[in-house]
Amino acid sequence: MGVLALVIVGLVGYVWFAPPAREPAPNVQLERLDGAQTALAEHRGEAVMLVFWATTCPTCIQEMPEVVELHHDLGDEGLTILGVAMDYDPRDQVRALVERRGLPYDIVLDNGGRIANAFNQVRVTPTTVLIDPDGGVVWQRIGPIDFEGLREQLEPMLAERQSA
Repeated sequence: MGVLALVIVGLVGYVWFAPPAREPAPNVQLERLDGAQTALAEHRGEAVMLVFWATTCPTCIQEMPEVVELHHDLGDEGLTILGVAMDYDPRDQVRALVERRGLPYDIVLDNGGRIANAFNQVRVTPTTVLIDPDGGVVWQRIGPIDFEGLREQLEPMLAERQSA
């Protein structure tokens, strides 16, 4: 009886404290601002950060310099940043903001909301999704990015890629 209780407690503890299962990232089609078409799966082998943003989102715009810094610091080490402009933002408005802010990473237009829908119905900006090099969604967060925590999360992913 005591052994059975220990086994049950152990199983409950494992389920309770185990990290959540990684779901595979959906292989959505991506239309970049420049018109080029790609698929998310083409970025397999890279850590990918999707940043859902809107031209009318003050937090999104405030974070852009730090996202640019992250791109400059870690882009050559295997981090791909994709800014996903929400479906309700007109292409010309997105293009103007990208040019004004000098965003060096790829911007993707979410025509029809397909990308937002594929990633758990994203409706609030900013929303950030981190995908590991194996194509698994590591986390999805609504609100401001914790850049220090993000860098800590990225370090082992990028180091693993460098050693491969």
